[in-house]
Amino acid sequence: MKKTLLALALVPVLFASAANAQSAAYAIDPTHTFVTFEIDHFGTSTNRGRFDKKEGTVSFDRAGKTGKVDITIDTTSVNTGTAPFDGHLKSADILNVAAHPTARFVSDKFVFEGDKVKEVTGQFTLLGKTHPITLKANKFNCYMNPMVKREVCGGDFEATIKRSQWGASYGINYGFSDDMRLVVQVEAVKQ
Repeated sequence: MKKTLLALALVPVLFASAANAQSAAYAIDPTHTFVTFEIDHFGTSTNRGRFDKKEGTVSFDRAGKTGKVDITIDTTSVNTGTAPFDGHLKSADILNVAAHPTARFVSDKFVFEGDKVKEVTGQFTLLGKTHPITLKANKFNCYMNPMVKREVCGGDFEATIKRSQWGASYGINYGFSDDMRLVVQVEAVKQ
């Protein structure tokens, strides 16, 4: 009788262990991961830039259709290809990198369509303010990378946010758009 009770008591533990065993850890590949932004410039052209330094982790369970992501972006690494513009973006007018040297996206809500990630909803912190955003997948795939001999998962994700919600309001009164398109190209290597 004691053995039966012990076996029954272990069932939930064994199922929990089996469920957790399917979740795998992935490390963001900084050479294939970029966070870029686009803002309309007076309806004439589009200002674009990217952040060159970022790091993070992903936990992903394809069978259980769950995941977690935590990406930190070094805002001091903003790069538009034009040094004076980069300097203005880093200033207190816009990104205020002296006070806020990082931005961060954290999520534990993945939405799947079949076995592909369709969107990731989480909290985005910029300029010390945190608000929810949903990154929609334009592309998602997992593959066995022939060079590193490990599984790599990733895709192209995007969201359009109101930058003023985070306090990045510079130029709106001149006619610059409040809408900012974020594009996250990410690949993560299974650990």
